[in-house]
This record gives sequence, C-alpha cells and structure tokens, in this order.
Amino acid sequence: MSAQSLLVPGELSPTRSVPGNIRRPEYVGKPAPTPYTGPEVQTPETVEAMRVAGQIAAQAMEEAAKHIAPGVTTDELDRVAHEFMCDHGAYPSTLGYRGFPKSLCTSVNEVICHGIPDSTELRDGDIVNLDVTAYIGGVHGDNNATYLVGDVDEESRLLVERTREALNRAIKAVRPGRQINVIGRVIESYAKRFGYGVVRDFTGHGINSSFHSGLVIPHYDSPYATTVMQPGMTFTIEPMLTLGTYEYEIWDDNWTVVTKDRLRTAQFEHTLVVTDTGAEILTLP
Repeated sequence: MSAQSLLVPGELSPTRSVPGNIRRPEYVGKPAPTPYTGPEVQTPETVEAMRVAGQIAAQAMEEAAKHIAPGVTTDELDRVAHEFMCDHGAYPSTLGYRGFPKSLCTSVNEVICHGIPDSTELRDGDIVNLDVTAYIGGVHGDNNATYLVGDVDEESRLLVERTREALNRAIKAVRPGRQINVIGRVIESYAKRFGYGVVRDFTGHGINSSFHSGLVIPHYDSPYATTVMQPGMTFTIEPMLTLGTYEYEIWDDNWTVVTKDRLRTAQFEHTLVVTDTGAEILTLP
C-alpha cells in the first residue's frame, strides 16, 4: 500500500451561498431534521421526482470528478459540485444537515465517510470518495463513488474496483419479497474473499422527502434487518470496505470517520427503487 503520510484537517473556506429561489430542505438552520413518519413505499410521482434529483446528484458528482488530480483541493471539488447543483435548481443536501458545513463529502484514503472539503490537496497515489446528494422537487437523490488520483498502487486500485463490484452485486440481490439482510449478506460474503473489513456502524438508508428516513440497510449479514422489500421502496446501498479493520475513530470535527488502523477504505453508493422484478438505479447521470 502507498506509504503516504496520514491525512490531517485543512482549513475551511467560507460557507457557500445558495440562491434564494432554490427550495431548502426543512432541516436547514436546525440542529437536526424532523423525524420522518411517512411510508417507505413511495408513490410513482415521488419516484419520478427522485429520478430527477438522482440524475442531478450523479451529474454533479461526475462533474466534480473531472477535476480530480494531484494538487487540487477537496474544497475545489466542493465548489464544482455546489455550483452544478445550484445551476440546476437543486439544493446540496449535506449543506446544513446537522450542521455539516459543505455541499458534498470528500473522504480521502483512510477516511471511511463524512470527510469535510477543505484546503487539503490531493496527492498522486491517493484515493478519494465523493458523496453527493441533491434536493429538488421536495426529494433527495444520493450517490457516491471512489476515484483514483494519479498513479495509484495495485492494492488500493483493487480495493476500489472490488468495492464497486460489491455494490453491483448487492443491487442485483434486491427483489420484492426478500428481507433487507440479503443485501449485507451478498456484500459481506464477497468482501471476505479478499480479507476486507466491512464497516458496520455506517449504513445505507431509506431516502425520499427525507434525507434519512429511518430505514437501515446494513452492509453485513445482520439478523435484525428483516424488513421485507416491497415495490416502490426507496433506499441507498453504500458499502464501505476496508483493507484492515472495520473499527473506526472520529476526528474532533465530529464528522470525519477514519479507520482505526489508518488503512485505506473505499465506498460506492446508489439510490434505488424496488421494482416488481428487482431494482432501478435512480442515480444515473
């Protein structure tokens, strides 16, 4: 694995503004969102609105990813995604969510999730996850992917490739009538082939008009994830695989989650709707 020095916090830029005509999620300006009490099965109209939100989120992530290169700051990636979403009438869902200060998450190397964009410059050999969520039409679309920065070592490259494959396999396992835990069973069994850790405490989630509805999608084989999938259910699958332990620590910013052994980790995510025969990905550009 790359012997680069471990990540340290950088400097935050001022909070980016969102045009006043763009609708805000209800949690902006509050310490926490109002708990979701609606159904996990959505109407066709809500699903169609989520297709729009999901496409904008996917396109914003794709646009930001074009700028990934050694020497580019994670704050610059935030700027690109923020401006893309605002230009398309969407609010960046993470901005102001429980006080999160930026418009996407940038998780580099040993950061499992929730990395805050700042003055940190990407280095040749890094891997970086971009996690982008867009809010438009009263609903959210959430996706993420891990990208290679320059010339990346083989161990890290394979981790990224296999994490993407774990997500693809999990999506294929989605079927109405099956319990949610089939998703984690597929991911965990695949990850074990390579000796990877599977993060347990950060999961996929229900998503709709709520950023996180309360539905939990574990990425390991949980005996408690017995909710039965039904057509019209909307949720994310977002496995986080590690080269070592799945145990973690959180920085003093109360957001940035890093592997306890500081070995690298990768993640991929899509927002899905359960169909009569499987799953439709809502976060395709």
